[in-house]
Amino acid sequence: MPGTPGTSARRRHIAHLHLHAALTEAQYGDVIELMSGITPHVQAVPPDAVQLDLTSALRYFGLSPYDVVQLAKMRLKALYGIDSSAGLAGNRMLAAMAADASAPGDTTWVPLGQAADWLYPRPVTALPGVGRGTAETLRRYGLHTIGQIVDLPAGTLQRLLGAGPARLLAERARGHDPRPVTPSEPAAHLAADLVLERDCLDPAQHHRAVLELADQIGQRLRVEHRIAGRLTLTVRYADRSSTTRTRTLPEPTDHSPALAASALTLLNALGLQRARVRAFAVRADALLSEDDAYRQLSLDPGDDRARAAEAAADRARRRFGLKAVRRATLAD
Repeated sequence: MPGTPGTSARRRHIAHLHLHAALTEAQYGDVIELMSGITPHVQAVPPDAVQLDLTSALRYFGLSPYDVVQLAKMRLKALYGIDSSAGLAGNRMLAAMAADASAPGDTTWVPLGQAADWLYPRPVTALPGVGRGTAETLRRYGLHTIGQIVDLPAGTLQRLLGAGPARLLAERARGHDPRPVTPSEPAAHLAADLVLERDCLDPAQHHRAVLELADQIGQRLRVEHRIAGRLTLTVRYADRSSTTRTRTLPEPTDHSPALAASALTLLNALGLQRARVRAFAVRADALLSEDDAYRQLSLDPGDDRARAAEAAADRARRRFGLKAVRRATLAD
């Protein structure tokens, strides 16, 4: 009789998405950021997968786990043109196995309480950690399916594989996986770069490029609930040389207009009127948690209005995608 996954599996809803695209590091980072708009519990599985713990997101969206997965896939396709297949289950291992079993574009849902039945007829090689050597050993004794491993006495499996590997294989065959979805540690800095289509002499285009990068940095800081104390601007020229300038911010912030003002101050100080520019990069460092933020008191009501508008724009981006709201000066 198939075993029953542990209680932790029944409480969680984990999605594993395979991304059917060859992504650069920056594009993969964009995917992670997009998924963090659905749930803060996002774990990167490089180079082409991501895992989400949807448990806390279900009440927010008011949708079933399956529908939240479809929402994630729709955003990937609509915003980045990325097709994906997905698995949905009660733990990370089962979700990854379900994604492996999904045809391109499809989603395989292993409902809570049905994981053991789903696992039972599957090949033992579908379990993580079963390599060629282990599979060959099991095959010699007529053990081809996960169900056969579940039904095998523990002592027999130990004689075949050894105590440690046998115990681990038996746990996996019963659908047990206690690992949580663990978001990556925050990076020591955030960076955004833009390579222009052609060498550019136009100061207005230089201004627009730096403004766009500062906006991206601000959005990412707010998504990660962090503030930056320093900005660095790097300009790369047509002859492959570069110039880098750094500025400590008047106060640590995640406010895009403040970041843009500092970035443009760095740009203007370079005096690039006749420079043939190929690329820009903006980096934010001296990062702190937003809980450590402080603001100088201001009697200007425009500042409060700007921050309120920024918060509303962030909510729209989380719901409709990162490009749902843009500065008028950056509109195509």
